[in-house]
Amino acid sequence: MATWPNRFTDNFSIWMKNDKGTLQIEDIGLERLDEYGLWLQVIDETGQEVISHNKPENFPTKYTASELMAFSTSDYEDGYTVFVSSFEEDEQTWNYLIGFPYDVGKYMLYYNGEVVGRLKPVFTLSLFGVIFAGSALLLIYGIWLTHQTGKIAKGIGNISRRVYTTIPEKGTFGSIYMALNKMNEEIRHSDQIKEETDRVRREWITNITHDLKTPLSPVKGYAELLADETDVDTKTAQEYGTIILKNVDYAEKLMNDLKLTYQLESGAFPFRPQPVRLVRYLKELVIDIANDPTFSDRNIEFACDLPEFTVSIDPDLFHRAISNLVINALVHNPPATKVIVSVLKEKENIYISVRDNGIGISEAEQAELFTRYYRGTNTKEKIEGSGLGLAIAKQIIVLHGGEIAVKSKIGEGTEFSIRLPVN
Repeated sequence: MATWPNRFTDNFSIWMKNDKGTLQIEDIGLERLDEYGLWLQVIDETGQEVISHNKPENFPTKYTASELMAFSTSDYEDGYTVFVSSFEEDEQTWNYLIGFPYDVGKYMLYYNGEVVGRLKPVFTLSLFGVIFAGSALLLIYGIWLTHQTGKIAKGIGNISRRVYTTIPEKGTFGSIYMALNKMNEEIRHSDQIKEETDRVRREWITNITHDLKTPLSPVKGYAELLADETDVDTKTAQEYGTIILKNVDYAEKLMNDLKLTYQLESGAFPFRPQPVRLVRYLKELVIDIANDPTFSDRNIEFACDLPEFTVSIDPDLFHRAISNLVINALVHNPPATKVIVSVLKEKENIYISVRDNGIGISEAEQAELFTRYYRGTNTKEKIEGSGLGLAIAKQIIVLHGGEIAVKSKIGEGTEFSIRLPVN
């Protein structure tokens, strides 16, 4: 009885897998078909072809149960002997046909025992020869397999120690080497992100610690003056108190920013969207910032030709996000910089822009702008801020189902673009 075609056909299912209802064939299986000049046709439970490889044109794309049964006894026809097997996984079954370009018999050979008895010495010698050859091949295969598995185990150990070197993705274990290489790349990328996050976090902790000490120093100093001087006049006491309050407000702002960003991240901050007339809302927001004594001499403009329309937003949170973007543009640019807030509306999206013609932001800084612990360095003066303003703005925009992006060029200005769904 022909055994190799039967074994190959039955064992071909090791290169098949069920990916959520879709049958997939591994590349190594297709390579084996090409190597031996075979063709493959996979049939689903209805008899319909779902996959084929090298299949001759004269074979149909659908079979009945009786036609599939007929292949089990069919002879060499049309240049092929066809063998049939099946693959079952996750309660789904596929039949598959493999065509061999050889005249392979499928029937048992019956023989006369007396004739065979006379040939027993020959059979015995042949049997021992086959056993010896098989044992030698098995030993060689075992040594080769041990070497390959050791190579894989060493690769896994090297990945854990971060000393892994890429293995060529070829041979029987090519798919495993590919998985090891990919895992190594992902782990190295994760390590890089972790190192960068830790670095930025350390820098931020250093900055926030320094910034908290900065307002506390004058608070402590002027408080000691008030405590030690018994004859401080009212005007001096008011001056000291004003300085103390200013620095306390600054320290409180730092702490509130830190608290808010973690509340937004954990979902602990109450989100209360309500209908808001957006054009009027943004215009009043710009006017409020322009009327702030800190920015009264700055050039801030609201540009919009749209009729009034209503959106559902959390007024307080959204005010915080847009204010952060506008104030960020004001404090990080020269006094003559012009800041323009504009809004556009399409069928499904609303676009809000905060742009300026200031000094711009480098590509390296653009990649870090929305990082929670990052503070920009493109300003000559020290900016009193927590480095959380843009991170908070992004968290609020995402909370509203939107997206925020930045586009900037050194010397030409910066634009922050917000996209919100209409609904």
